[in-house]
Amino acid sequence: MDIVEFFQQSAGKWSSMRTSHHLAFKQQEAGKSNIQIELLDKTDPAVIQLCEQHNVDPATASCGARVTWDGTMDWDKEKHDGSTVLVPIADPENPQEGKLLREMGYAEKAPVAGSYHINDSNELTLVTEYESMYSKERLWFESPNVRLRHSILKRFGGFSMASFCSEIRLGVAQAAEQQATEQAAEQPSDAAANA
Repeated sequence: MDIVEFFQQSAGKWSSMRTSHHLAFKQQEAGKSNIQIELLDKTDPAVIQLCEQHNVDPATASCGARVTWDGTMDWDKEKHDGSTVLVPIADPENPQEGKLLREMGYAEKAPVAGSYHINDSNELTLVTEYESMYSKERLWFESPNVRLRHSILKRFGGFSMASFCSEIRLGVAQAAEQQATEQAAEQPSDAAANA
C-alpha cells in the first residue's frame, strides 16, 4: 500500500473514541468525535496553496485530503472542532516514505511539515517536530471500516501524553460515493452482458 491508497482507504466519515493518558500528571481522559476525510486531487487549489506555503513544487504532491473534526473531551466538556489539509510528498526513491505537509499542526496551530513512512504491514507512521515538542502517530486498518490510531506527544523538558483512538466508518466521503456511482454506471448490467 502506498500513501495514496492509504488516503483513499481513509476517505469517509468516522466515529472516533479516544483515550489519552497525561503521563506527567498521572491522569487520563476520554473523548469522542466525528471525523470526515475528503480526498483532494493534487490539482485542488487547497493542495497547491499548501505546497506553495511550504515552498514545495505542487507537481510533486501525491494527493491531498481535507480532515474535518467535531468532538468533545471529558475534562472540559467543550466542543473541539476544526479542519486541516494534508498533502503527502513521496520520496522519488521510495514511495513508501516522504514528507507530510499540514495546514495546521496537531500540537501547534500553525502550518507544519513532518515525515511519513508506510511499513510492510501497511501501518502509516507520522513524525512531526514542532518548536517545543515532538509527536509520533501510527495508524492502521484492522478492517476496511475499522481504523486504529496510537500517538505520543513529548514536550522538550519531559511532559508527555499518549493517546489511543478506535475509529469506525459511518459512511463514505462524497468523492468516494461519486466515484463508486461512476464506476457502477460504466459497468454493463448483467442482462446486457448475457444478451
